[in-house]
Amino acid sequence: MRSLPSPARDVLALVARLGLGFIFVMHGWQKLVTNGVAATQEGFAGMGAPVPDAAALVAIVLELGGGIALMLGAFTPVVGSLLALHMVAAALIAHQGNGFFVANGGPSYVLALAAGALALAAMGAGTFSLDGALARRRGAAPAATPA
Repeated sequence: MRSLPSPARDVLALVARLGLGFIFVMHGWQKLVTNGVAATQEGFAGMGAPVPDAAALVAIVLELGGGIALMLGAFTPVVGSLLALHMVAAALIAHQGNGFFVANGGPSYVLALAAGALALAAMGAGTFSLDGALARRRGAAPAATPA
């Protein structure tokens, strides 16, 4: 099977990064501003998260900072991997025992976010990204544009 031409892959990587990054930013914003840090920490404690005060802060930083980094295409392999691990942890801690579907509190949504973040980590940010700009500056090809 032939893959998409490089420009199409780069545009699709940009769209995926912007969409997924925005979702993470909004969830981090909700934890930080809408709910507030204290309520988020209480919520993590109620879900049985280990070290809930620290875990809530890590979640806020990962979701806000990682979401912004994804949107910019900065450190995409590392950020995507961390966000994927974060979502797997959310599935195991907050969504376990609720069936599969999100309507019942199941992990389908966070697993979809994990898969998207992992896909971006694997394919790279593409040409239209900070990672791509840094690669061009160093004279290397950006990750999402292999021949």
